[in-house]
Parts: sequence; C-alpha cells; structure tokens
Amino acid sequence: MKYDGKFASRWRAKSPDALCAVLPKSFLMNSVALSKNLCKIVKKYLYFACSYAIIKVLTGRVGIPDVSVILDNTAQSPPDGFVRICLQIFRTSFVCCCPYYFTKRSSLMKFGYFDDANKEYVIQNPKTPYPWINYLGTQEFFSLISNTAGGYHFYKDARLRRITRYRYNNVPVDMGGRYFYIKDGETVWSPGWSPVKTDLDAYTCRHGMGYTVISGKKNDISAEVTFFVPQNYNGEIQSLVLKNEGSEAKTIKLFSFIEWCLWNAQDDSTNFQRNFNTGEVEIEGSTIFHKTEYKERRNHFAFYTVNDAIDGYDTDRESFLGLYNGFENPQVVAAGKASNSVADGWSPVASHYKEITLAPGESKQLIFILGYVENPKDQKWNADGSMNKSRAYEMIEQYNTPEKVAAALAELKAMWDALLSKYSVKTPDDKMNRMVNIWNQYQCMVTFNMSRSASYFESGIGRGMGFRDSNQDLLGFVHQIPDRARERLIDLASTQLEDGGCYHQYQPLTKKGNNEIGGDFSDDPLWMILSVAAYIKESGDYSILDAMVPYDNDESKAKTMMDHLEKSFFHVVENVGPHGLPLAMRADWNDCINLSCFSDEPGESFQTSTSPKYGEDKYSKVAESVMVAALFTYAGPEYVAMCKKKGDEAGAASTGCHRPDEEEYHGIRLGRRMVPACI
Repeated sequence: MKYDGKFASRWRAKSPDALCAVLPKSFLMNSVALSKNLCKIVKKYLYFACSYAIIKVLTGRVGIPDVSVILDNTAQSPPDGFVRICLQIFRTSFVCCCPYYFTKRSSLMKFGYFDDANKEYVIQNPKTPYPWINYLGTQEFFSLISNTAGGYHFYKDARLRRITRYRYNNVPVDMGGRYFYIKDGETVWSPGWSPVKTDLDAYTCRHGMGYTVISGKKNDISAEVTFFVPQNYNGEIQSLVLKNEGSEAKTIKLFSFIEWCLWNAQDDSTNFQRNFNTGEVEIEGSTIFHKTEYKERRNHFAFYTVNDAIDGYDTDRESFLGLYNGFENPQVVAAGKASNSVADGWSPVASHYKEITLAPGESKQLIFILGYVENPKDQKWNADGSMNKSRAYEMIEQYNTPEKVAAALAELKAMWDALLSKYSVKTPDDKMNRMVNIWNQYQCMVTFNMSRSASYFESGIGRGMGFRDSNQDLLGFVHQIPDRARERLIDLASTQLEDGGCYHQYQPLTKKGNNEIGGDFSDDPLWMILSVAAYIKESGDYSILDAMVPYDNDESKAKTMMDHLEKSFFHVVENVGPHGLPLAMRADWNDCINLSCFSDEPGESFQTSTSPKYGEDKYSKVAESVMVAALFTYAGPEYVAMCKKKGDEAGAASTGCHRPDEEEYHGIRLGRRMVPACI
C-alpha cells in the first residue's frame, strides 16, 4: 500500500515559527507567577527534544559544531524542526522560570554535594525539601530508600509482590521504612533522624551506585547502616555498625523495625475486612518469617533476621507501636523492652530487640537481612508438615558475617564500575563529566529496572511497566546490558496486539498486558521500532528480527519480531485524521492532556477510560497529534532500513518513505533526515 505524501508536504509547509505561533498565549506569558507550573510543563516537552538532540550528537549524526543548526535553523525538516520548537518553548519559558529555578537551586544545594571519586551523593541535612531516594537492586529484588531510611521493598512487581508496607501521600511525609531505634538512657534516636526526629550530633546519608549508607551520632554513640541488594540475591542487606566514641562504657537498647505488606499492595491498602484476618508470622531464633496465605494459596514467604542472638521480638504492630502512637514513639521502645508479641491477623511487623554494652572505643557489627523466598509448589512443605525454610537458611548463611557482606558490597561496586566504564566522556566541564559518566547512566539503569512503575510518586499499585516508557528507557541503557535489553524487547513485543496497538502497561511479574489500563495510546507502537533499531545498532544482533514473538501473550499467535514492527508502523499510517496527521487517539505521549479522552462523568478516570461520547470508536477521529507525526518521521526510516536488511524491498517500498541522505552504521543504512511520503 502506498500513500500520497500529503502528510509530508503539510509538515514541510509549516516552519517551526509558524507552529510555535499556535501555542496557547498563556503558555508564553512572561510571568513569574507561571514559573513553577512552566517548569513542570516544559519538562515534558523538553524530554523528547533534548533526548533527540543528544542522541544526534552522540551517534555522530550531527557533529558538535553543527548543534547550532539544530537550535536555529527554522527551515529544517522534522524531527530537527520539532526539536527547534521545543527549544524555542524552552527559551521563552526559561525567562519565566529563572526566578523559580535559581531560587530552588540555591536552596537545595545546601543539603549536600556530589562525591565524584566515590560515585556518591552526600546529604548532610536530613530535613531535605522532599525525601531524596535511591533505588537498590538490579535484577529481581528491589527496594527504594530515602535519605532517612524510608521506603519499601518488592520482588519483581511493586503491586503483586510488595514485601514491606508504605503509605503514600502521608502526613508527615515518608513514614514507613526500615528503622533502627536506639534507646540510650532516656534518649531515643534513629541513625537516619526519622522517624524519631531527635536532633543528632552528626548525620550523613551517602547515596551510591546501588547502595546507601546512613550514619548518625548521639551522645557519643555512632551508628552507621549500609543498605544494599547483592547480585543474584533476593534480599536487602542492612549492615549496622555501632560504636562507643566516648570515654565511658555504655549500655544501649536496639530495636529494628519493618512492617509487612500482605503481598498485593492494592488489596493490602483497601480490603481491610479480609486482611485484618489473614496476617501470619513465625519466629525461629533470631529470624521472623512472614508467611501470610502460605498454607492457603501462596508458595512464597519473606523473612527478617539478624546474625546474633536477640533478647526479644515483636511481630504485632499494635503491640509494638501502641494503638495511638506513631512510628516516632513506639510504646515498646519507650518501655525499653520487647513484648514478644505474635501477630495473628491485624498488621504483622518484624522487630528485633537486643541489649548491647560497648566499652569506650568498642564497636559491634550486626547483619540484618530482609529476604524473599519462593518454593516450587511440590516443595512447599517438609515431611513433618512444617514450612520448607531451606532456601531461607541458605540465604542467611550466604551473608551472615561482616567479611561476606564486605565481599558482596565490593562485588556490587565492581559491577557498577564495569557498567559505567562502557561509555565515558572527558570534557573541560566537571559537571558534564559527572552527569554523563555517572548519574545519567545510573538513572538509565534505574528506569530500565522500574520503568516508572515504582517511586515516591508512582505507587506501583495503579500501573505496571510502561510500554512506551520501557522502550524509551532501553535507548539509554542498551549499550550497558544488551542481553537484558533483548529480553525486555521480547517481553514488550509479547504484549502487543495483532492490529499493531499495544497495552500501555504490563505487569512485570506476569509479563502480561494490563487490562485495567488498556491501550490506544497513539505513540506507543513507534517506540518499539526505535528501540529494536537501537538494539541492533549497539549489538549487531539481527537475529532478533527473526525471533518468534506472540501477540497478546498467546503463543498460537506468534509471528516474527519483524512482523510486529510492520504492524507497529502501519498502525500509525492507517489511523490518520482529516489533515493526514496521525490521530492522537487516547493520548499522544503527553498522557496528562489525553486530548480525546475527557470523561463526561465526575469520578471517571481520564487515564483508564475513553469518553463514552465517542461510542464504539472509543476516541476522537478528528484530534490529531503533531508529536506523533514528528516521531513517525524519526522512526519510519529505521523500519525501512530493517526491511532492506531483511531483503524485503517490497516492504520497504510499501512504506512510501524515501531517504535522500544515508550513512552506513552496523550494516544498516540509517537516514539522517526523514522525508516521509508515507501518509
């Protein structure tokens, strides 16, 4: 099928200045009152523009001296013209945003600094403007940790396998995490300041590559906790070092604390009638097992342990905190002794109690482990009918000494050094070097692992891994771990629908599309073309195009990856509006606008429901997207190049795209500029 090129001629007829002229006047108002909102709005537009400009420079498609052309040449075809639009928006809005931006920057930087030698960000004041968090874990077990030890843990899926509980939008902010309470006489404090909030004599948080170190000091007792998730391990290590820095012996009382989530985070926060009756724990020595629903319908459990004898424990939240107390003042800590409570329903927790005496200058290291275990269904039980804990015992043995923990942390740091060494730059600007060589790559790996599914703003409950997000994230990390990138591409394509559309999100535990969110986001299919092309350019692995991949996770509908890319391309081509531009459909990358999805009923979700006024069509057949048009002109030639690589000249010709300017890259001829004659 060949198309008449109306789209291309209409695009080229409009200069970036002409397109900017149609922007809402309110957006371009030079008003300090709009500064804060503009910062948020512009960020959405800038992401695509700046990412594309950076990609052009780093891949050599545009030399450094030619960057000014991207910024100032108003006659360029898209996507350069689109970049120009976004940057023009940035120029205008930056004047408005300057007062807000520089005020915020000057106030934030007093809280910490970058330690480039150790690849860490060091926070020296716990009262940050908002919790500053780190992401631990790179494979299957993940945790989020704030600079005051708040956060939560999960296995693969933040909704379906939530291990510890966290309350979003809470008052006060960031309540719930992995806490240590130290009672020294009548003074109670925590190494991370929160939740007790006793003023500390010293405090530091060091967010590093996959680890966080929080240290505090009060009345000559120092406490340093190193948190990390070792490689190939489904658990978080919490290595606590206590030291008496005074001249007299001290006896302190230590309490650990986490709160279990009852696995499904959404159900845990809503279905109280059932959940108040299901919580179940087991205490064995210094290990507290969380085994809610294990005997009924689950084959997994969690545990929290310490590598030393304990003097007591608590597993019932009300017994530990007190019914009318918060995390800042647990009644057990105030009393200075554990109650040895055993949860039976209600809200299970895990707390160890230990009394420690330290001579002047003496230190003591304790290794706490929060772990997750899955047993095959035929191995759930021992011969005597008890829960099979053998895998938990192996995990505990693996890191039960300081030497083993130190080796695991060294291995983790070496892994990150190896990843970051794959790409580096050296420029006269230290800040540029820092961002490109360390933090941008680290962020790209974090977004690969989480794909917006879990943070302090995305609860991990209302969504899974984003289809668009994951494809975009792959562009940033594919050079670091191409094997895992290939696996992710197969997972994503497996959620695609036969018409070329996609589930907008999928659950990482099941790897199936999320029906609650659905699809019809107009830009989604194009991102897969770009991510597959990026993977091939980086790896040279053309075999992925022949990989058999199911549609909608149905193996009977499996087709080659190339077939998936064809469906992606023509899904956009065959859904155009009255001006020949791609339809916005349900949303076009900027999900917050959802141009054609406004509901008619209060309380009806913009994100999960299309408007009933469109009937069976589900979305407007008139609303078009310039953004998807620009993205199409970037992704189209990549699809054509892959068709030609496969020897499918007819398929390439059917697109109607031609590329006057090409270059050789890993055996694929890649267009420098898109001149589509496609729609």
